[in-house]
Amino acid sequence: MTRLRILTSSALLAALAALAVPAAAPAKITELGQLPDGVLGVCPLNCQAVSRSTGYQAKVGPDRTLYRAPADGRIVAWSIALGNPGPKQSAFFAERLGGESQAAIVVLGTEKKLVRRVVAKGPLQKLTDYFGQVVQFPLERTLAIKKGQYVGLSVPSWAPALQLSLGSDSSWRASRPKDSCGDTSTQFALVGSRRATPFACLYKTARLTYSATFIPTPTAAKRSRR
Repeated sequence: MTRLRILTSSALLAALAALAVPAAAPAKITELGQLPDGVLGVCPLNCQAVSRSTGYQAKVGPDRTLYRAPADGRIVAWSIALGNPGPKQSAFFAERLGGESQAAIVVLGTEKKLVRRVVAKGPLQKLTDYFGQVVQFPLERTLAIKKGQYVGLSVPSWAPALQLSLGSDSSWRASRPKDSCGDTSTQFALVGSRRATPFACLYKTARLTYSATFIPTPTAAKRSRR
C-alpha cells in the first residue's frame, strides 16, 4: 500500500481556518487531479523524471478539467506521488539537472496561443526524503485560484513524478518552446522573475503525479450548483 505522509498538519488547519468559512457554508473540499490509489512515479524501473520546467496535466483520458478549478476558491495544500530512484539514479539526475530534487505548486492563468502565466505559487519543497511515498504539503499561505485556471507543478531541477504508458488520450504540457521539447539542459521552469511562456510541448501517454486540495469560496460554490 502506498504510504501517505501529511506534513505540518497544524499548518493545514490554520490555512482552513484562515478562509473563515462558516460551518454551514456549502464549501466542499475537493482534490484537483485526484490520483488513483497506489500510483507513484515510475522510478526505479524505467526511471524518468520531470526536469527544469513547469508543467500541467492537459487531460487524463477524456477529462480535460481534472486540473482546472471548477469555481473561484483557494488551494490549501498539494500532494505529489514520488517514485523511488536508487542512489546512482539520483546522483545521475542531480549532476545533470541542477542538484537536489525540488518542486512547487503553481496556479496558471490562461492566455492566447497556449501561453500560461503564473498568478500564484507556493514555496519550493525538497523531495528527496519522500521518495517512494505520497506526501502532502499544506500551504501556510493559501493560493487564490479562479474558475478555469490550472494548477500546475514547477520543477526547477528534477522530480520523479511521472506515470508512463497510459493511453494516447492522456497528456501533459510543459513550459518549453516547440523546438526544445527534448532539451533538459536549459532552465524552462517558471521560477524567479520568469512568469509567462507558451506551453508548446505536449507529452502523450504520461501523467504528472501531483494533485492539489481545493476549497471553493462560499459564493462560488453556491453559484456552481445553480
